[in-house]
Amino acid sequence: MSGIAISPSNHWHLQTQNTPTKPTNRTINPNPFVQFNNKQNPSNGRYPLLSFAINPSKTQNPQTPIPDTSPPLVVVGSANADIYVEIDRLPMEGETISAKTGQTLAGGKGANQAACGGKLSYPTYFVGQVGDDAHGKLITEALETGGVRLDYLNTVDAAPTGHAVVMLQPDGQNSIIIVGGANMNCWPEPFLRRSWRW
Repeated sequence: MSGIAISPSNHWHLQTQNTPTKPTNRTINPNPFVQFNNKQNPSNGRYPLLSFAINPSKTQNPQTPIPDTSPPLVVVGSANADIYVEIDRLPMEGETISAKTGQTLAGGKGANQAACGGKLSYPTYFVGQVGDDAHGKLITEALETGGVRLDYLNTVDAAPTGHAVVMLQPDGQNSIIIVGGANMNCWPEPFLRRSWRW
């Protein structure tokens, strides 16, 4: 059996070995600034919830500021309120079931990518649309808090903020239903008429 070994130095080295690999509890993290947390899912205790965090207490030197002359990261995409529900199984046709837990979080493919750029302190703009409603405020506040520049975020009155219902089952499978809402409203005409300056 062939396996892959990773050197615990500051560089990644790919090595193949022809001996069976033993499972280990040791975590190899070549970058002390980034931490990956592998927490058990509290609702089912089996499938891990992975989270990503930058730990400023581990930085040895102050972070180098990104110069203002750096080209910005511009993300054009969707912004949704993600409504997560944990269920035992999908409902049958015509059936109503109860979820174990549920929560609403800011999300959307584009908004998530922009939030990553903003949290890394890189000059990041998000180009998209939200509705003039509570979900739109949730997304706007999350992006602002994450350091994303919202000069090109459009708020529309004619449609609600896009949202997604994410149904998560105990085996880790999920099913998602999206409502485009403001993401699909008159897109991209309002943006074609704008003057773009980063």
